[in-house]
Order: sequence, then structure tokens, then C-alpha cells
Amino acid sequence: MNAITPPPATGLRGWEFDRPVPKHGYAWWYVDALSDDGRHGITIIAFIGTVFSPWYAWSRRWGAGDPENHCCMNVALYGAPRRWAMTDRARGALQRGPDFLRIGPSAMSWDGNALTVEIEEVTAPLPSRLRGRVRVIPQAVSTRAFLLDAAGRHRWQPIAARSRAEVAFESPGLRWSGPAYFDTNAGAAPLEADFREWDWCRAPMPDQTAVLYDALRRDGTRQALALRVRADGTVEDAELPPPAALPRGFWGVARPARSEDGQARLVRKLEDAPFYTRSEIRTRLLGQEATAVHESLALDRFAALPIQVMLPVKVPRVWR
Repeated sequence: MNAITPPPATGLRGWEFDRPVPKHGYAWWYVDALSDDGRHGITIIAFIGTVFSPWYAWSRRWGAGDPENHCCMNVALYGAPRRWAMTDRARGALQRGPDFLRIGPSAMSWDGNALTVEIEEVTAPLPSRLRGRVRVIPQAVSTRAFLLDAAGRHRWQPIAARSRAEVAFESPGLRWSGPAYFDTNAGAAPLEADFREWDWCRAPMPDQTAVLYDALRRDGTRQALALRVRADGTVEDAELPPPAALPRGFWGVARPARSEDGQARLVRKLEDAPFYTRSEIRTRLLGQEATAVHESLALDRFAALPIQVMLPVKVPRVWR
């Protein structure tokens, strides 16, 4: 494990939306939440250098690779209704400062106490309006960050693993609240250049949150993290639980999971795509049974030409 020690004066807040993003690199800010009644879920990812955009991948291959020319506010609603929006936008759509990030008509901002996301998007592949607001209120903010690769080109920071979300949409009409999570990743190279696959999950509990991160690097080595996030935001190393089997996705993507009793159960498929899955699972971590949000990513699949050709259906491009 490679922990980055934050500078003593300011530390790493994580939401520095004006951070430099190098050519071919990326920065993203990720939010997920599940409703208290178990009926709904949401993920939001603000990208500078949209790592899963075929347009950005083609730009890098053609020698450009300007991350600010490929930015996006990805929003997915789960349950009923179910919606997806992920529009790749040009640099003219991007405005940002230390505490705010605007991508086209959507924006994220930090007011010192909470993250507010204003959403104004068009869904894909069937266009419809997606308009609403999500407010993420952290119980505490963490400053510990981790390097995911040996060369130090990719960094991950769980900013607020213990949060509450207030979700209110006008279109579609929807209102709920529930436990939430907020983190950030940044890198100086494409993900597929340094990783073959990875899986991640977070499991909120009444007094703590478990976070697991397992990355298989391109050189065959791994970075396996098991973390306990306490109520005050302290991030501590925990013992890595044993593997637990989950069924593969529809497209054959593996769902590697872990559980202290060696057993995990798939509760709900949130996303099941040719190169990644997002799921709701039941597992046992830090001595407790918990519902977790789980993701798995197969980067060789993402880079394959047939999938790159398919992706514009769900990731359209706006050229202004």
C-alpha cells in the first residue's frame, strides 16, 4: 500500500476541481447513493478526460488527447424510473475553480459543508430530459489518498465514504434520501495503459464503512486495499477478506468480491455492460453483514475495437 502523506498546511481536500489534468490523463469525482427504502439508487461521475469515452480514446490515438476537450457529467438512476446520461463535451463546455465544476448545463459545487450537484442532461440512447439536484452531506472528510500503480501515475482518494444524499428530480419526478459515498480519482495516463482490470466496493454500516479496492496492473502485480473508515473520517488499513464468488455479468465480465465468510450474494444488477458491471451485493465485512455497491472493470475489453464502435450509442458527443 502506498499512502500519500498530505501537505501539513492544507492537506488533500479532494474536491480541488481546478487541479491540472495532463495530456492523455484524467480526473473524476464520483458519487453514489442508495435510498433508505432500497428501491432507488444513483451514481454521478464528473469527468475531465472522460476515461470511458470512445471519443477521448480516438483523440489519444490520433495524437491529441486533450482531457479538457472531453469532459462529461455521467448520471445514472436505478430502480424505477431508470435513466442514463453520459454526453462527452468539448472544452468550451468546461468552467471550473477550486470549489466548483461546470460541464455544459450541469455542475458540482462545494460550499464548505456539502457537495451540491445540479443536473441538466439528456439521456441516451433514447433521449429524454434528466433534471434534478443531489446534495451530498459528508459525516466527515478524509484526506488520505492512495497510489494505485507502481509508477505513481494513478491516485485514488475516498473523500467522504460516510455521507448522506438528498435526491430531488423534477424530470423524472423523484425524491428520496439515503447513505452516500464521494471519492475522486486522477491519473496521468489512460487507465488501459496501466491496468488490466479492477474491482471496488463500499459497504456502509452504522458505525463505520468498509471500502475495498483491488487493481490488477498491466505488469501483472496487484494493489489490494481493505480499508475501515470511521465516523470521524479516519481511514485505517484492515485485514483483506477472502475471495467470494459472484456470478459473471451478462457479457462475461467477472465480479470478483470479498467477504469474511467467503460468501457474497448478488442483490441487484445496476449496470451490466460489455466491459464493466455495477451491482448491489450482500457481503460480510468488518464483522458485520452489509449491503455494498460493487463495481468491476475489464480494460482489455474496453479497448477492443468492437466495443469502441458500440460505445457512441450510450456516450454521444456534443461538439461545442
